[in-house]
Amino acid sequence: MSNTNPFENLHYFHPSWIRPTRDGLTADVCVYGGTAAGVMAAVKAARLGFQVVLLQPGRHIGGMTTGGLGWTDYGRKHVIGGMARRFYRDVGCCYDKPEEWHFEPRAAQRVIDGLIHVQGLRVLRCQYLDRVAMDGPRITSIALLGGLEVKARMFIDATYEGDLMAAARVTFTVGREANSVYGETLNGIQVRNHHQFSHPVDPYVTPGDPASGLLPHIQAEDLSVRQGQGDRRVQAYNFRVCMTDDPALKMDWSLPERFEPQNYVLATRWFQGEKDDYNEQLSPAARPDAELRKFDILPNLTAGGFHKTDTNNHGPVSSDYIGANYAWPEGDYETRERIFQKHVAYQMGFYWHMANSPDVPERYRQAYQQWGLPRDEFVDTGHWPHQLYVREARRMVSDYVVTEADCRGVRRLDDSIGMASYTMDAHNSARFVKIENGRARVLNEGDVQVPPTDPYPVSYRAVIPRRGECENLLVPVCLSASHIAYGSARMEPVFMLLGESAAQAAALALKQGCPVQSVAYAPLREALLAAEQILELPTS
Repeated sequence: MSNTNPFENLHYFHPSWIRPTRDGLTADVCVYGGTAAGVMAAVKAARLGFQVVLLQPGRHIGGMTTGGLGWTDYGRKHVIGGMARRFYRDVGCCYDKPEEWHFEPRAAQRVIDGLIHVQGLRVLRCQYLDRVAMDGPRITSIALLGGLEVKARMFIDATYEGDLMAAARVTFTVGREANSVYGETLNGIQVRNHHQFSHPVDPYVTPGDPASGLLPHIQAEDLSVRQGQGDRRVQAYNFRVCMTDDPALKMDWSLPERFEPQNYVLATRWFQGEKDDYNEQLSPAARPDAELRKFDILPNLTAGGFHKTDTNNHGPVSSDYIGANYAWPEGDYETRERIFQKHVAYQMGFYWHMANSPDVPERYRQAYQQWGLPRDEFVDTGHWPHQLYVREARRMVSDYVVTEADCRGVRRLDDSIGMASYTMDAHNSARFVKIENGRARVLNEGDVQVPPTDPYPVSYRAVIPRRGECENLLVPVCLSASHIAYGSARMEPVFMLLGESAAQAAALALKQGCPVQSVAYAPLREALLAAEQILELPTS
């Protein structure tokens, strides 16, 4: 890789990262996946006295927590306890505050690195799973690309993709169940009003001409007639980009090498829509300038009194690359690298287009020109986040599947290992053509935003394989949940607390000499409460 490219290290996977070896190592607990959940799981297991190794596919540790998601999606803070809550208190120390939930990526990285250093945790980077050796229903060892073999008594899959889970022949699913599968109302195909085109935007390369073909990632099928039906589409990914308006830090948007102008025609047409008389009738939330709302301003000013952001998708056309990620969940590493780079190019190109294209209305160009990448964040990846926001990939299917019934508080369980509370939140999964009164327009599909009734407990059975499947594996990130319930549970604080709980359960399984499916809940509950985990709402 050339030293002249500022983004030379901006990869999901690169062959040069793989170092051939004949080495092997042995541990009590092997955590695969250096997400924040994986770090919590590994640190917890080490604190309990076990020999631990943390393997990270990639160069960076912390997942989305250190990868740009500084505007934490926490739901109800009072149900976040244990190591997860202490993480946000430690971040607060970076800003001389009791705790902080909105933070710069470098502050989160400092805390994550500190946890690893203080614990003396063994962390091996650029370790991509190759194959799994099993003895009946138990993993005996895993082999990584390059030849490293790791033997362990217990394994935790803390990746966003569930690669170890799948290789261990654990049942999983990808995509969206039909509402009928679990008696839900918000699953499957959903054509709704959030992040939606509120007025007609033409879908064709040449407006009004179907023969010219559709713009990229727009489907011809009218998905609105299949409301609530299941499919294998995956909600959109993006990067949570940290921006700044500080002239001393700001780097202007650059044109990516793989810039594809057709990717931004839809955005141009949408933002030009403000010229229509119809647009003047729209509510502020439906106007094109609503896209600027998700420049979430972090509360910690730079030295010059300027700002940084956690910038997320907002509106019908934004940083989500809708329809471009379907192959990610089960793709090989080369496939994911191609998808990763396409997302980099798309989102970089979007910001450059919005700041520079003469086809974009002037006030939007000026708004985007105000911001740029900060020189003091992500210094080894060209100041662009290292982690693609894989909102959902594989999901385990276990003896307990978290569903909409859990989120709405109509289901009870007696084996809670933590609580979730965020909105049932799914981003759009597709764009399609809708013919109305003889005129074609684009609609988005998949976005759902419905709050849960109250914080709800997550079952221990949702982070372990079903009985009869792998006996020494826990899965705190790709947990057993329906698509729409996963949309609520998939938040970084929840992943962290489930990672800690999974490690505690792994420790008990080792001490009891039993499969994870046979861990006695009473001692697990006692240990979690002693660790200040919150397992249910107060009864009074």
